[in-house]
Amino acid sequence: MSDEHETGHEREDEHGGSGTVRVVIADDERLVRMGLRVVIDAEPDLTVVGEASDGAEVVPLVRELRPDVVLMDVRMPGIDGIRATEQLVGGMAEPPRILVVTTFEHDDHVYDALRAGAAGFLLKRARAEEMVQAVRLVARGDSLLFPAAVRELALRHGADGRRAATAGRGPIGRLTEREGQVLRLMATGLNNGEIARQLVVSQETVKTHVGSVLAKLGARDRTQAVIAAYESGFVLPG
Repeated sequence: MSDEHETGHEREDEHGGSGTVRVVIADDERLVRMGLRVVIDAEPDLTVVGEASDGAEVVPLVRELRPDVVLMDVRMPGIDGIRATEQLVGGMAEPPRILVVTTFEHDDHVYDALRAGAAGFLLKRARAEEMVQAVRLVARGDSLLFPAAVRELALRHGADGRRAATAGRGPIGRLTEREGQVLRLMATGLNNGEIARQLVVSQETVKTHVGSVLAKLGARDRTQAVIAAYESGFVLPG
């Protein structure tokens, strides 16, 4: 996982106070919503400001409430979590950070949601402390990466050795040698501090390289950059 931010920042609460992370929960199961609300509202720096039972409800709700984070069930009736993520990321100047909530980490729908702009995913069986840490992580602009799961999903969507020939073309081909090294280390799930130690450079230097990688790839965050690395064949399994 990443523990520094490059592209995001914690928003101030428009309704008076700062530092409180505002959360919307979107899940078609009422008991799941209740459970998530209990976990989140128990934290002094987190608060649930709204709930939705499907994607059709969550989009206007988010536009109205402007939360920092949306916990998005990937499988919902009507408009599912993938379509809702696409609409929020593509239709808002400052979209919230979206954390997909799923039962199975290798669900193809999770991968589609990550490609659509979700910052990461959270398993419904995760412990309460893991859930609140994930919300805090994405709220401050980080990505929630599980390298093995993302790698497996990418490979199942066609990113394998046969595509390695394309790795030097397109946006990936514009990366410098050092930026390529940073991207490969990002794909293993290392954060900025860990990358800095690996390359024997400062964290500020790594942060600059990460920002350049995201800009050149047109990636919103680390998750999008890592997916691009796998899909292009720039990063291979093993």
